[in-house]
Amino acid sequence: MSGQLKGLVLGSGFAGQGHAEAMRWCGVEVVGMVSRTEEVVQRVAGEMGIPYASTEWIGALDALEPDIVAIGTPGGAHHEQILAAIERGCHVYCDKPLTTSAATSKELYVAARDKGVKTAFAASFRYQPHALLAKKLIAEGVIGEPWETECISHYELHPHIPWGWSHRIDLGGGRLSNNFTHKLSIVLHALEGSLIDINGEARNDMHIAPVVSGVHDFRERADFIPGPEVLNDVGWRDVDSEWSYSVMAHVSPARSARQPVTSVFRHGGMQPRFGDDYVAFYGDEASIYIAGAYAQGPLHVKTPDSDWERVELPSSIKVTLPEIEDDTQRNWTQLMQEFVADVRGDGYCVYQTFEDGWIFQEAVDAVRRGDGWFVVPGDA
Repeated sequence: MSGQLKGLVLGSGFAGQGHAEAMRWCGVEVVGMVSRTEEVVQRVAGEMGIPYASTEWIGALDALEPDIVAIGTPGGAHHEQILAAIERGCHVYCDKPLTTSAATSKELYVAARDKGVKTAFAASFRYQPHALLAKKLIAEGVIGEPWETECISHYELHPHIPWGWSHRIDLGGGRLSNNFTHKLSIVLHALEGSLIDINGEARNDMHIAPVVSGVHDFRERADFIPGPEVLNDVGWRDVDSEWSYSVMAHVSPARSARQPVTSVFRHGGMQPRFGDDYVAFYGDEASIYIAGAYAQGPLHVKTPDSDWERVELPSSIKVTLPEIEDDTQRNWTQLMQEFVADVRGDGYCVYQTFEDGWIFQEAVDAVRRGDGWFVVPGDA
């Protein structure tokens, strides 16, 4: 595709703004932004220098005829928006979750495949530098035959976070949709593997949440937590999304292994941590430990004959990534670079697509059902 690409962003919050910046980094002209609140979208678009702002996404699609549509709205809005973009021949970049059910995620994957448009699924923390270092070490045979992986995190979130999309599964909320997806992406990418089957359970330990006005940006919701002196005066709404999960999965790795890799994912959204959150890979010759829930680093390696030794991040990894300090923005931008290059005709480099978004949602739905081992489908 020749000439400058045009991009439309749906959503004006954290993800919408981040996707717009990522497109600009990649040389895409951001021609419009759409969001549900007129005052907010006009303000944000104005601050970002985006010429078109509206609350009507169908009208924006028809008026602007974008090449790329970036979806930064809550997950519950994705299905209808993406389907309309695909029908108009747009390439689509979407944040996780793809939708709120495996059935609708599969529908979008099939629709995009049949239409011949490119898609990108932004469970994008697979691009964390130390996660890429783990991938490199595993491919080089440092841990030998991969045996197990662990992803452990505890966030101690405040029980009175103002009610919003994160509190409802049908709106795209839940820690499985917004935490587990990143961790699964890190593990599959590092092992260059595929998900075989999955089992687990989820817990909702926040049954109601206070209703507070003024929250627009996900990053600022903690600023609106009501104090104890006003809790009796605010309204409350029901919560059905999970805040903790315990998952076990089997992964088929690229490197030869006598049996599938056992992968454990444990997250306590409201529980406190004692030690570090971490991501770990264990093999028959060595183990890799990365500090941080999303492999923020540093990374250490241990062999049977040595203590844990820190491995510094090599320049060969650093130079492949955008020079952006914020992890989330850098990861969005790296995925956008790969996606935009593919749209321009430079080729597909194994970034995550809507097929992955569908498979991930199959896994999430299976854990939420909690009815035993679920064999992940291979293709639609």
